[in-house]
Amino acid sequence: MAPGATRNKSGSGRTGMTVGFIGLGRMGRGMASNLQTKGFQLVVHDVAETPIVALEALGARRGTPAAIAAEADIVVTMLPTGREVGEVVLAPGGVLDHARPGTLILDMSTIDPDTTDRLHAETRRRGMTAVDAPVGRLAWHADRGESLFMVGADEADYQRVLPLLKAMGTTIHHSGGPGAGTRMKLVNNYLAIILCQLNAEALSLSQRFGLDLARTLDVLYGTTATNGQLKVNWPNKVLAGDTEPGFTIDLAHKDLSLIVQAANAARVPVPVAAAAREAFSTARARGYGQNDFSAMVDVLCDMAQIERARLPDGYKPPA
Repeated sequence: MAPGATRNKSGSGRTGMTVGFIGLGRMGRGMASNLQTKGFQLVVHDVAETPIVALEALGARRGTPAAIAAEADIVVTMLPTGREVGEVVLAPGGVLDHARPGTLILDMSTIDPDTTDRLHAETRRRGMTAVDAPVGRLAWHADRGESLFMVGADEADYQRVLPLLKAMGTTIHHSGGPGAGTRMKLVNNYLAIILCQLNAEALSLSQRFGLDLARTLDVLYGTTATNGQLKVNWPNKVLAGDTEPGFTIDLAHKDLSLIVQAANAARVPVPVAAAAREAFSTARARGYGQNDFSAMVDVLCDMAQIERARLPDGYKPPA
């Protein structure tokens, strides 16, 4: 089958293509669900049973990574780190060893640029192609099909995956050629995670001062101090008492490590990122690693032995 061609199977969805999806975690499950319900025929795999069963209920089929690679026209990976991408896709016996020439690997993981570059080089060597398209926004955006994607790809490969991205999200940025998506995601997450640390310090200081939290936010939302984490994410997460993970402190620490490593390799000093990584290291050491990363404010309040920052029910931010 030529690159870009699709199978014409009965019951294979409106696209006629089979899509493999490996990695059904908190973000991947929502993304895969949107693909399945919007006409793509999925074959899915995860190390956990629960999300596989949920996808089967929507009409997807389960398969091993090897079986998925042998069947799918496009294989989507949404994995925690570069190590898993290496083990599942690049290692001997992995996806690339079982995939056919012309297969496209759509890696949506947030990983180190070196692994992304290896993926592109190895797929080209085997007569395949790859796209790096890490995901922006939060888990509930993924559930609703409202994700943002930063895409690194040649134009032809970008056009090939565009229908999938449109089914999973509302905002798609073709950031450049192969590898540009991964690098753009590190820049984005640098600010998103650093802002969590800054917000945590500011609100824990507000708590220590005995200021009313709602009034504090009203002031911050009305000045240039405001930011998306503080205004969009936090009121729905930690400030509402919800620290169930959309994006964990552990994953935020992983991304900060990637950012510091990539910046060091590029000889760009990032002292604020390095300091924030150590703050997240402290949170992990104290057992908060599986909490949502907005819970960094709980870490600081608990360390300072002050009341956790919580908004009253019914709080509405100023227009």
